[in-house]
Amino acid sequence: MLRRAGLGLLVGAVLMASSGASAGPALVFEPYNGTVFYAEDPDAQWFPASLTKLMTAYVTFQALKAGTVTPDTKLICSKEATEQAPSKLWLKVGESITLDVALKVLIVQSANDVAVMIAEGVAGSQEAFVQRMNEAAQHLGMTRTNFANVNGLPDERQVTTARDLAKLTRAIIIAFPEHADLFTTVEVQVGKQIIRTHNGLLVSLPGADGMKTGFICNSGFNVVASATRDGRKLVAIVLGEQSLATRRVRATDLLENGFRRYFWKSLFGTSIDGLAIQASLTDGPAHLKDAICVAKPKLSARKVSRKVSRKGGSKKRSTVSTGAN
Repeated sequence: MLRRAGLGLLVGAVLMASSGASAGPALVFEPYNGTVFYAEDPDAQWFPASLTKLMTAYVTFQALKAGTVTPDTKLICSKEATEQAPSKLWLKVGESITLDVALKVLIVQSANDVAVMIAEGVAGSQEAFVQRMNEAAQHLGMTRTNFANVNGLPDERQVTTARDLAKLTRAIIIAFPEHADLFTTVEVQVGKQIIRTHNGLLVSLPGADGMKTGFICNSGFNVVASATRDGRKLVAIVLGEQSLATRRVRATDLLENGFRRYFWKSLFGTSIDGLAIQASLTDGPAHLKDAICVAKPKLSARKVSRKVSRKGGSKKRSTVSTGAN
């Protein structure tokens, strides 16, 4: 018994080390039976950014299954769609694509304008679609989640948790296996445009087969990443990373550790629903904008002038996108 307890502590320590001491919420689980492999602050509220689009896809899958829309349903670009911040497909008012193409662009490019087009085509308006999203969240037991838009662009009312995202991801995998290929798509062509995925794990991680990335300044870099090896499937949820690179590394480490210790899946002895609350229920999500997106202090005009004069060159100005992607 002592030896077994020691092994358990060792495994836990290794998993903790892989996640980083100052990392945000994380969860690793087996989607078919819901067994939790690792959890860190699973109930801390967070801005989902474009992970929102997993629910946008889920509600659309429901509509497809109900027969109220089909893959060939034509979606018309509205003025509201064109007003969304990037990432975007940049269609003009009145232009159209099919729902099938729209879903691919939604996941691959994380296009915020296309998310609005889907909402309007499926439910008549973004507001009506958001109501369906919140109803679906309630039905799935996502008790600390609220949606205010369909694409994840910044809104203080739009919040979720790692545990709630696990419930949503599990529902997509189990209820809609016919749409699994959508999340493995690495590029899609629309007209002359070749659009490539934001999810680098689909290329770098053996067995990776989904699901979605997300970023806004206040949330940091988020990902729901799934992978399948030897018939075994795991999903990692990582929230609040500082960069694309650290997001990829943390998700990779958590999944690799999970697969190496798959036969110890009963270590935590609980499911997504049964997992004990591991975070204080604060008044709201973290705001990471100052740490993620605020630029370094500018040089004084005199210092800039001297610097340019010495080098005989011009300054380059960098910008950071605050759009959900």
